[in-house]
Amino acid sequence: MITSLQNPLVKQMRKLHSAKQRSQQGVFLLEGTHLLEEAYAAQYPVECVCCTSQWQENHQQLWQQLHRSGSRVEIVTPEVLQAIATTINPDGVVATATRQQGREVPHIGISLALETLQDPGNLGTIIRTAAAAGASGLWLSADSVDLDNPKVLRASAGQWFRLPMVVSQDLRQTILQCQAAGMQAIATLPTAKMTYWEVDWRVPSLILLGNEGAGLSADLAAMTDLQVQIPLCAGVESLNVGIAAALLLYEARRQLNSI
Repeated sequence: MITSLQNPLVKQMRKLHSAKQRSQQGVFLLEGTHLLEEAYAAQYPVECVCCTSQWQENHQQLWQQLHRSGSRVEIVTPEVLQAIATTINPDGVVATATRQQGREVPHIGISLALETLQDPGNLGTIIRTAAAAGASGLWLSADSVDLDNPKVLRASAGQWFRLPMVVSQDLRQTILQCQAAGMQAIATLPTAKMTYWEVDWRVPSLILLGNEGAGLSADLAAMTDLQVQIPLCAGVESLNVGIAAALLLYEARRQLNSI
């Protein structure tokens, strides 16, 4: 059992609270039983698992599965687990997983391109919604919140492991590639004449969504094939970006299901 906060493994895992360290080490944190179960179900490689003896007793099946999968598994004290976790009340387990490359997003169906998204809760919610609505995947601009930020993973409710996602170093180039593959690029703008339900979503489509405060940049908006609005009642300035994504994704699903 690991009891000391000075243990090398504990020190290394605590460093993963930092985006810089996650990038340098190529490893990120998984916090909580549900995320660990989802990672295992998706066959996502889990590197190391730290849990309390109480958690081990309560989750014997998952414990055995992790052992068989080759993950390093360590029993730690509740105090050590609290130090490793980023949450205030961890549920008894924190793990690490290796960053993977090559989760390519196909140029089919309905996909998302997110520009300069800053709130991890918003990104996690969009990932969860996109997976639920059957989206093909998601591109995220490099200046957005870290894709494997612990809050992003928690807000995704485990769907992080199921949705193809890529950090785009050049979102403009990504849009051009999608258009060249036959996808229509669609932006939501308050000044647009067309409403989002007037779009033919049966055509492969790329939905562009921008920063929570500034919205989509003018240069990316200018690249789109269609610009649509989400009608709002008087006095309401805008919608949360996660809600906007959900409305468009589910209108697309409604149309596709009616074929």
